[in-house]
Amino acid sequence: MVTVAEPAQAEAPSRSKRARLVAFLRSRRLFVIAFTLGAALRIIAMLGYRPAMWFNDSYEYVSVALHPRPHPIRPDGYGFWLLALKPFHSFALVVFTQHLMGLATAVLIYVLLRRKFGLPDWGATLAAVPVLFDAYQIQLESLIMSDTMFTLLIVGLVTLVLWHRRMSWRVGVAVGLLLALTALTRSIGLPILAVVVVFLLIKRTGWRTILAMVTACAVPVVAYMGWFASAQGQFALTQSDGLILYMRTAKFADCKKIKPDLRREQELIPLCINPAIARSQFSQLYLWYNGEGEVLHRWGGNKFDRALNDAAGAFARRAILAQPGDYLAAVAGDLLRSFRWDRPVFPDALTYAQYQFDSKGVSAKDPDLLQKSPPTWNSYQGTVDRDMVAYEQGRASTHAYWPWATIMERYQRVVYMPGLVLGLALLVGAAGAIARWRKLGGPELLPWVASAALVVAPAATAEFDYRYLLPALPLAFLSAAIAFHQGVRWPRRAAAGPTSEPVSEPVS
Repeated sequence: MVTVAEPAQAEAPSRSKRARLVAFLRSRRLFVIAFTLGAALRIIAMLGYRPAMWFNDSYEYVSVALHPRPHPIRPDGYGFWLLALKPFHSFALVVFTQHLMGLATAVLIYVLLRRKFGLPDWGATLAAVPVLFDAYQIQLESLIMSDTMFTLLIVGLVTLVLWHRRMSWRVGVAVGLLLALTALTRSIGLPILAVVVVFLLIKRTGWRTILAMVTACAVPVVAYMGWFASAQGQFALTQSDGLILYMRTAKFADCKKIKPDLRREQELIPLCINPAIARSQFSQLYLWYNGEGEVLHRWGGNKFDRALNDAAGAFARRAILAQPGDYLAAVAGDLLRSFRWDRPVFPDALTYAQYQFDSKGVSAKDPDLLQKSPPTWNSYQGTVDRDMVAYEQGRASTHAYWPWATIMERYQRVVYMPGLVLGLALLVGAAGAIARWRKLGGPELLPWVASAALVVAPAATAEFDYRYLLPALPLAFLSAAIAFHQGVRWPRRAAAGPTSEPVSEPVS
């Protein structure tokens, strides 16, 4: 005989699950709200700009996805991601995955700070704010560009290292593979290997773990470099480092001070810039533009060949040694620009505009008036516009739609993280590391050094660009949050309950 009590017993487990879920969400109330709002902003961006937004570099990534090859200018990691998504023929899907990457980056920061460092809900949420709400972060996720993937990889890498107080060799392998993916997405990721190795040495990590990490990183990177050598004749990740460093120095290099030898260094002479021509205020002119001040077009054809890259690199190093004051002044100028409160147009209006949500002319009467057609530049085996159509199997020009595009354009005017805030976060992280100088810095040291490197490296080797700051922001806020945690102890609940959260011992 069935009793009356049985239905209630059957419903008890489901009620218990609901209660645990409600308790779980309540204990993370602020982050759940912030995450939901951040996701909503990304949906609005996708509705406003379809199928995707474009930067000048985007077209080369698409070309690699259509015709896989080691690209001479940048590693192919992101191009392979586009290749993996190619069967779906949807740039909108690519953008969707990048928005997921942005949200995942925020989740990693929050979980690490809550579970490993015991920060309260509001503190861990605050550290994730730049990723969730910065309008330029959301716009960068809307671009067909590698930066969002790079940010997720490097935050994931730092999270994995800080999560394990004592790393096993298996964790070392996982860290090494993440390092390899980071380096193959953007070449600036490879020096982060040295940062992680030094950090692990400071923390007295066993040599087996470090060896496993370095080996796991080296295998895919060396394999890629071997593939690059088979195609380009040079064992390297790229064939552009010398040219980009030349770009950095061209705005001040003076051959009267460099004094290249007319007999032994003839290849450097054509790289000298006519002193009668006024120097440009931004360095990119000397590599990417065929203007009066640019000299690399004298070679004709493809600039990015091995001989020119080697000569340009040699010229740049000579310029730095001959004019160290001018070089340091150029780097310092870019670093100061990185920490400004405002956001002036730089390096030029065309580049600056590619980081903006634009809805000019779009209205309720003409909800799809703004259209940005792809350029007709030559590409690897065709033209840019045809490559985009081939990948999408349809139109790929950006269309802006009212009212969503207008919402994002107005949002971007006021909601973004000024460079000064990045500088303050770095100062807090540095203060925390200095306060723990007896242990050669605390756990905040790793994200701080990685963030600082991402700010300094472009200024030292290329030129300032606003998008280079965005991967540094979450790491700077992570470092600042950990440093702040070292000096503040939050009260813990006296009794464990369904809403209590276990806190692991912080990494020392």
